[in-house]
Parts: sequence; C-alpha cells; structure tokens
Amino acid sequence: MAAQSSQDLKNKFIGTWKLVSAEAQQPNGEVIPYRYGAGSIGYIMYDATGHMAVQLMQPNRPQFAAGDPDTGTSEEIKAAFAGYGAYFGTYEIHEAEGFVIHHVEGSLMPNNVGTEQKRFFEFSGDKLILKPPSRQVGGEQVAPRITWQRVK
Repeated sequence: MAAQSSQDLKNKFIGTWKLVSAEAQQPNGEVIPYRYGAGSIGYIMYDATGHMAVQLMQPNRPQFAAGDPDTGTSEEIKAAFAGYGAYFGTYEIHEAEGFVIHHVEGSLMPNNVGTEQKRFFEFSGDKLILKPPSRQVGGEQVAPRITWQRVK
C-alpha cells in the first residue's frame, strides 16, 4: 500500500506547472514579492523519469540596445541575469517529511550546480505550493512561498 501511495504522490508532481505567485513573508507578517518581483512569470516541469526543470523571470527586463547578446553592455548583461532564474536536474520526493529535493545538474547561477535545493510542498486543488527554506533578504529573514498551477 505504501508503494502505491508513493507512486500516487509522484503522479501528482508529474506535469507542467505555471507560476501563479512568488512571495515571501517578512518577520512582521507582511507578504512581499519574492525574487523577480510582482508579475514574475515562469514554469516548472516534473517528468515520470525523475527529471525536472524550472525557469522564472521578470517580464519587463530591458532589451539589449544592439539586439545581440554577444555585444551586450555590462549593465545589460547584469539586468538580464538579475531578472532571470533557471535550473534543471533530477528530483526525489520525501513523502513522510513533506519535501522534494531538486538535484541541480545545470543552472544559470553557477554556484548552484551540484547542489540540492530542498522545497517543502503542499497541494491545494490544481495548485502546487513550494516553500524554499527561509533566507536573508535585505537584512531580514523571510519565508518564501512559490505557487504553481497545473497547466491543462
């Protein structure tokens, strides 16, 4: 019965999910936009073979004046990088503890390659809510919450 339960949970993850919101709760209880700001867009995908990929971005990033990424200015490259996040790898679900681990094989952020990204999860209807560990943002400890909606 437990093996069936684990497979059922894996099946709940499998698919494509569109970003609904990325927010963080501050110590005073206030909820603020997280990482790429209000209006962020993105997708996360989990497949049946145990692979995953995620991409998030701020849609209003400035365009490169020359239209060529090879000739972008330092400021253009910095803004493009700062407004985008992406990584891919494999995943494993820890059902009893309520978290999933993303084993990062490739990432826009070089420091994340080879790391394990732990995300607590919950399902609510057709939504998947991922909660990365609390982190320091602007000198305050915040609790991130990223909500995804299953793509039909």
